[in-house]
Parts: sequence; C-alpha cells; structure tokens
Amino acid sequence: MKYVQQVLENLKKNNPNEPEFHQAATEILSTLAPVVEKHPEYEAAGLLERFVEPERVVMFRVPWVDDKGKVHVNKGYRVQFNSAIGPYKGGLRFHPSVNLSIIKFLGLEQILKNSLTGLPIGGGKGGSDFDPKGKSDREIMNFCQSFMTELYRHVGADTDVPAGDIGVGGREIGYLFGQYKRIRNEHVGVLTGRGLTYGGSLVRTEATGYGLVYITEEALKARGDSFEGKTVIISGSGNVAIYACEKAQSLGAKVVAMYDSDGYIHDPDGINLEVVKDIKEVKRGRIKEYVKKVKKAIYKEGCKGIWTIPCDIALPCATQNEIDAESAKILVKNGVKYVAEGANMPSTLEAIEVFQKSGVVFLPAKAANAGGVATSALEMAQSSGRMFWSFEEVDAKLKNIMVSIYHNMEDAAKEYGCEGNYVLGANIAGFIKVATAMMAHGIV
Repeated sequence: MKYVQQVLENLKKNNPNEPEFHQAATEILSTLAPVVEKHPEYEAAGLLERFVEPERVVMFRVPWVDDKGKVHVNKGYRVQFNSAIGPYKGGLRFHPSVNLSIIKFLGLEQILKNSLTGLPIGGGKGGSDFDPKGKSDREIMNFCQSFMTELYRHVGADTDVPAGDIGVGGREIGYLFGQYKRIRNEHVGVLTGRGLTYGGSLVRTEATGYGLVYITEEALKARGDSFEGKTVIISGSGNVAIYACEKAQSLGAKVVAMYDSDGYIHDPDGINLEVVKDIKEVKRGRIKEYVKKVKKAIYKEGCKGIWTIPCDIALPCATQNEIDAESAKILVKNGVKYVAEGANMPSTLEAIEVFQKSGVVFLPAKAANAGGVATSALEMAQSSGRMFWSFEEVDAKLKNIMVSIYHNMEDAAKEYGCEGNYVLGANIAGFIKVATAMMAHGIV
C-alpha cells in the first residue's frame, strides 16, 4: 500500500544508521496494510507517522567510579514510545551493544507486545552501553545510582514503569529502586522486577520463560499435539532460557542444548537444569562449565552451531538476529515444526520468511515473550492495591494471558485472510487496540 510504503521510506530517511529500528518497523508496517485499507481515517489522521515516532527520547551521560577510583562515562537512554493505552512500560538493558537504534526497535515492538497482553500499558524501552559483566557489586551499585539520578526525572508509577532486561536483574533493580526512593522520598511501583520484600511479585523471575512455553503449548494443543516427548533447543542461559527449559521439561519435553555468548552445550540425554542454575544464577559462571559436571555433554565455541542440532521445537531466547536465513534452513531441513521467540526479534526477516514458507508454526516475539511484561503489569496492580498474590494466582493469570494472546492473533490472522500467519496476526491484534485509542485522543 502506498501510504504504508511512504511512511516506511520516510522513517528510514529520517532515522539513518538505525538498522535494528528499520528492521522492526519494516516487519510491523508490512503487515498493517490490510488494516489501513479498511480504515482510511488512519491515513487522514497521520496515524502511522505518529505510531512510528517516539513521543519522547531521553539521552544522558552516566558517570560512575570503579573500585580503583577511575571515572567512567556511559550513555543512558529512555525511549517513551507510545502512551495511548497506558503508562510507558518496558525494560532497561545494560549491554555494550546498546545504542539508540536497538532501544527504538525494542520500544516499537513493546507497544504491540504490551497491547497484546490486554493490560493498560503503553510501550517504552531504555538502557545503557554499560557492561555489568565482571563488575563488582559496588561498581554496579555506583553505576545504577548514577543512572537513576537522571532517569528519576522521567519515570513514575503512572508515567513510565521500567523493568529489567538483558544485564538488569534483581540486583540492578534493587539498586535502581533504592536510589529512586531516596531521591523522591516515596515508595511506589515505579520499577517492576523488585524483590519480594519490597513490592515485587511471585512468578516475575519465571514469567517470560513460562509464558513462552504456555503460548507454544497452546499452539501445539490447537494441532492435537503437546510437549510430551519433543526435542527442544533453547538459545541463551539467562532467566528466559532457564525458566523456559524448566517449564518445557515439566511438560515432558527433552531440552538438549543451551548457550551463552561464548558457546553452546549439547546434552543428548537432556539438560540437567540444576547444574545450569548453579552455574548461571549462583556462581555467575560460563555455560562451558557444564561439561565438567555432566560427562556426556559436549561444549563448542561459538553460538551459531546450536541451530544445526535436530529438534522439534526451537526457542531462541538470547538476543536479536541470532537466527539468520542459513540457520533457519538448517532447522527446517532437520525437522523443526515450531519456532517461538523468547528473545526480542531473534529471527531476521529472511529467517522468518524461510519458516513461514516451510510451514513451520512461527510465534513472533511480541506475542511469545509477552509473559514478562504481562507479569510486570500484574506486579503494578499489586503495588497499586497494596496486595500480594500467591504463586498459583499469578501463574494462572499469566497462563490465561498467554492463551488469550495466541487466540487473539490467530483470530486476527483469519479475519484478514492470512490464517496461520502469526506475525501478521500479532501485529494487527496489537495495533488495532493502540490505533483506536490514538484516534480517540485526537492529534497528539
């Protein structure tokens, strides 16, 4: 459609040198033409132009001092993308790869992901090019306190509620929250992923991984199938990967491979998750240490080789663009039937095309990994009501949300004549809710 194409061309022209943002915008906008054709009032209101332009971009320096007294300066970001259906909501990522393009791609995806949950939260994202790897607790505290000393001006319980992401776990959230509380003199739900002793929610640690498996389980169920006896590959070894592995194993699957940024492990007998948890959560070590404790397992340097291992289900849970067209073709050749994205945009556009043309059931990140932000929103609700729900209560709410997401994107795909295309279904289902709210607010 001409209008959609023009918006995409202008976006690329006005935001040069931002390839990740271009990729996310291309994937989303290319599926929205049927909706825009059905609603010509969107073009008249310049809705797509406003949809792809952040409401606010905050960039700032973050000076901090290491244990040797040396001063470092990192870049900090918060992109407040869209607040049409609720306060901005999205994680903070601390990783050397972080730049404005990555934060904007994540923020744009977050709008639709948050909309799909059915909860009243808008889209945002933030972070820094700071690398927590190898830093002491004191150094990380120094950085987090400096980061929040600027960020506090732009966030709030009813304005913008950040959460964790890559490099930002419970430790970092604690330091960030402590600094916010000290500066603002208020104890509110301004951050999610907090500890259970100061306003956090049960299931938050497990949420993205569990949610990923719940939505995949629903896709299997719709086809008269289940996880029982399936061979699964999971990339990554952080929270998402660990708890996706835990839930998949509980449903009878055999997870045979995981990785970190150095390389991957292959355990044909099935991953011993307790060993992985000890290495990654307790000792903060590297995945290669697994083979010292599990003799039949093998370790190989580099990450790409993990996709050459035959499997029924692939759950990429590490980072963006980890599966390219070449890896997708190998997965298909080796018999993969389901690919569900636990990370944000882990498959390239070319890889997605390979999966879809090959008949693989492909569940995109904005739907498949929405469990984390859904549970964050449940944490916000508990904070607002001064309540605390049991593990079973939160887990049941999470599962219901993920099952609803599956059926909503399936219904949207059917309505627009593309049954089984869950990329289109997820984008349209999420977009319509946001677009309706934006139209109701007028030109703002």
